[in-house]
Amino acid sequence: MPREKEISLIDHLSELRTRIIRIVIILALTMIGGFFAAQRIFLYFKEAPPAANISWHVFSPVDGIRIYMMIAFVIALTITLPYILFQIWGFVKEGLTMAEQSATLRYIPYTLLCFIIGLSFAYFIVFPMSMTFTNRISENLGLTQTYGVAQYFSFMINIVLPLSIAFELPIVVMFLTRIRLLNPKLLHKFRRYAYLVLIITASLISPPDLVSHLMVAIPLFALYEISILLSRFVIRDQMKKQNRFNTEGPLLLK
Repeated sequence: MPREKEISLIDHLSELRTRIIRIVIILALTMIGGFFAAQRIFLYFKEAPPAANISWHVFSPVDGIRIYMMIAFVIALTITLPYILFQIWGFVKEGLTMAEQSATLRYIPYTLLCFIIGLSFAYFIVFPMSMTFTNRISENLGLTQTYGVAQYFSFMINIVLPLSIAFELPIVVMFLTRIRLLNPKLLHKFRRYAYLVLIITASLISPPDLVSHLMVAIPLFALYEISILLSRFVIRDQMKKQNRFNTEGPLLLK
C-alpha cells in the first residue's frame, strides 16, 4: 500500500512538472510576441497622462531592455492567464465530479475579464492618484522631477499588477467553493482578518494618505463581499442539484 501511494505521488508530481513546463513555454512564446507590441504600448504610455508632461531618462545601458521585458511580461501574463488557470484546472479535475469539472471550466474565460477590469481600474484611477501624490510631495520639497524610465515603469507595474490580480478574487472563491475548499460561512467567519489583509494591501499599493487608502480599499472590500455572495450562489446551486439528484435520480444531472 505505501508503495502504491509513493507511485501515485510520483505520478502527480510528474504531471505537475509537465503542466508547469507547458505554462513556462506558452508564457515565453507570448512574451516573444509581446516584444513586437512593446514599442507601441511604450509610446502610448509616454504620450498619455500622467506621463504626458514628463521627461524620461535612462540611467543604465540596460534600462531600455528592462522596459521591453516589463511590458512584454504584462502582455504575456494577460494573454496566458486563462491558459494557466486551465492547466491548474486540469491538474485538480481528477478530484472533481463531472458536474464540477464542467462548472469550474466555465469560470476560466471570466478570469481574463476580471483581470482586464482590475488592470483598467489600477491604471486609470489608482496609478494617476499615486503619481499626483508623489509629484505634490516633490514640489513641496522643491525637488526637480527627473524620472528614470525604468523606475517609472517599475513603480507603475508594482501598483497595477497586484491590484489586477486582486480582481481575480471572486473567480478564485467561486472555484474553491465549487470544489468544497471554501464556503460562505468560512468566508464570513474570517471576514475581519480578510479586511485586515486587504487594508494592508491597499496601503502598500496606494499613496500614504487616508483618501487614497480608501479609494483602493473600498473596491477590495466590495470584491470580498461579492465573493461571499457568489460563494453562496454556488453552494445554493450545489444543494439544489443534490436535492434533485436524490429525488429524481442521476439521469437528470447528465
